[in-house]
Amino acid sequence: MKKKVIAGNWKMNMLPNEAIDFIDKLAPLVKDTENEVILCVPYTDLFYALLTAQGTNIKIGAQNMHFEETGAYTGEVSGKMLKSIGVEYVIIGHSERRQYFNETDKTVNKKIKAAFANELKPIVCVGETLEQREANQTEEIITKQTELALQGLTEEQVQNTIIAYEPIWAIGTGKTATSEQANDAIKSIRDKICQIYGQMVGNGVIIQYGGSVKSTNAKELFEMSDIDGGLVGGASLKPDEFAKIVNA
Repeated sequence: MKKKVIAGNWKMNMLPNEAIDFIDKLAPLVKDTENEVILCVPYTDLFYALLTAQGTNIKIGAQNMHFEETGAYTGEVSGKMLKSIGVEYVIIGHSERRQYFNETDKTVNKKIKAAFANELKPIVCVGETLEQREANQTEEIITKQTELALQGLTEEQVQNTIIAYEPIWAIGTGKTATSEQANDAIKSIRDKICQIYGQMVGNGVIIQYGGSVKSTNAKELFEMSDIDGGLVGGASLKPDEFAKIVNA
């Protein structure tokens, strides 16, 4: 049985001293979990988070990266840089990056390849808008995003990719897909991966749900057949609340 992977995405929140305090509070609350615990923190927090998380079962990830290793890309951070300080995970293609910073399926694919080149584990986000859901395009949109994101990867790389299904209409809105809606969407992603890469790869891929995950709905979501954990936004900013989700 696969263990659940619970990742917190702090977005543009938390100063270094707040990150240190948060991890100190969270660590004893999640020390006995069998689930994988990841905190994806702002660049300025990474070094402090990595130091504070040493000796705990908390892994640290970044929220984005560039696909080139070096060059004239002012303000960007490469996978090589993240790896050099001990980062293990990186979120790629979050809907906010797609919406506000012109992230495309093509750049998502390039970033995933760069992540693997630097031995980072990508958490790749896919999801539909409310308009697309209402037009019954959910399956078409999310399976196409998944297919384009994974293009050119080996079977081993695909199996080591974490997919996060995040319906855009449920991110930060307080709305959550029902457990059945989330599970159906994730199953369609898994079926697409099985179709392209084979049953063993598809069944082995970790696929999370993200979109207003809270301690009150986490258990129900995580008990669904195809949901392998969560990518948690706002609720990951409170150690007690995030711990309840991890332990759900």
